[in-house]
Amino acid sequence: MNKQRELKKSKNIALLFLAVASAVFIATLFIPGGFWPDLVKAVSEAAMVGALADWFAVHALFRRVPIPLLSRHTAIIPRNKDKIADNLAIFVKDKFFDIDSIAGLIRKHDPANLLSTWLIAPGNTENLGRHLLTVAARMLDFIEDAPVQRFMTRALHVALAKVDLSQSAGVILGHLTKDGRHQALLDEALLQCADLLANQDTQDLIASEIVIWLKQDHPLKEKVLPSEWIGRQGADIAVNAVSHLLAEISANKNHALRGRFDDFTKRFIGQLKDDPEFIEKGEQIKAYLLNDPILNNYLKDLWGSLRAWLKDNLERSDSLLHRNIVAAGLWLGKTLADDPALRRSVNAHLEDAAKNMAPDFADFLTRHISDTVKNWDSKEMAQQIELNIGKDLQWIRINGTIVGGLIGLLLYLISQLRQWMPHF
Repeated sequence: MNKQRELKKSKNIALLFLAVASAVFIATLFIPGGFWPDLVKAVSEAAMVGALADWFAVHALFRRVPIPLLSRHTAIIPRNKDKIADNLAIFVKDKFFDIDSIAGLIRKHDPANLLSTWLIAPGNTENLGRHLLTVAARMLDFIEDAPVQRFMTRALHVALAKVDLSQSAGVILGHLTKDGRHQALLDEALLQCADLLANQDTQDLIASEIVIWLKQDHPLKEKVLPSEWIGRQGADIAVNAVSHLLAEISANKNHALRGRFDDFTKRFIGQLKDDPEFIEKGEQIKAYLLNDPILNNYLKDLWGSLRAWLKDNLERSDSLLHRNIVAAGLWLGKTLADDPALRRSVNAHLEDAAKNMAPDFADFLTRHISDTVKNWDSKEMAQQIELNIGKDLQWIRINGTIVGGLIGLLLYLISQLRQWMPHF
């Protein structure tokens, strides 16, 4: 409404200038001729011409002026809406989303440094944490919606129904064991076993199990034999033997047990991919995951408990999640501030990402702008443009009136030069 009032006011001012020029011109028609009356008449006449010409120019931008031969060159904006849409889209694409401009913007402003400065500033991470928790709470409310839950359940069932668990597991294991990667897992398992055997509690457990075995299977012998000593010695022998074997396997990359492990792994992967029994077992597992009511109810209750805990934590002022987000934000800000190499790396990655994404985003934005403007109503678009820039355009009419009058004054004075200079 303010823009409409301002536009109407500026139009009235321009019209007032034209009315004054017209009134003065009409008045001079009834005044006897002379230098000053003719001068005023020439000025007012030229001012009228300038005002009317500029009125036509401004009015013709937005509306049709029914003047023969000239009307087809009026209503310029409504008539050229599609061309304006395409040119506007191309202008935005070329001037704002070209790769060099975006990359230069990143290099100029150092976004990694700006991010670190913002995160370190007091209160920013607190606000960030609150906003993130608010978004998370809204996401939980969205997921709690019954139609959304039904949709997600159906989507999960459809996705899982299309998966061949056995063959998928075989493919995954095949990639994980490529180039002998599984031997690293064996090495880690050997190391963990050795550490377990070296533990005193493990050795005590083995010794106690030997004593229990003696009491159960050889009760008479156990009464006359030093069972505790036998248990301890047996445990030491077992631990030393197994530890020696583990050390031998760990040191020898060509050990026979490693070869057996390789063979077992390859055979197992092949069975997962091709063995009908394994494939059938995978289908049974999948049917169980999809249809078992006990499992589904358990998962539903588990999700309900997790969701309730999350929601309660999100709504508390001393939220653990909020504290962790704040701590993570501060840590990230300080790390970026203290590590110039990391900032340069982040900026370089942002620049590469912008270069890769800019063309696609610019094409999308170009189509969006063009299609949006083309779908506008021609008259409504003209009205909106006039509403936003029409106030300034009315100054063209006002200036045209003033400039026209000055030109009329100049031309009249030039026409009088011969009378002032008879010998010219």
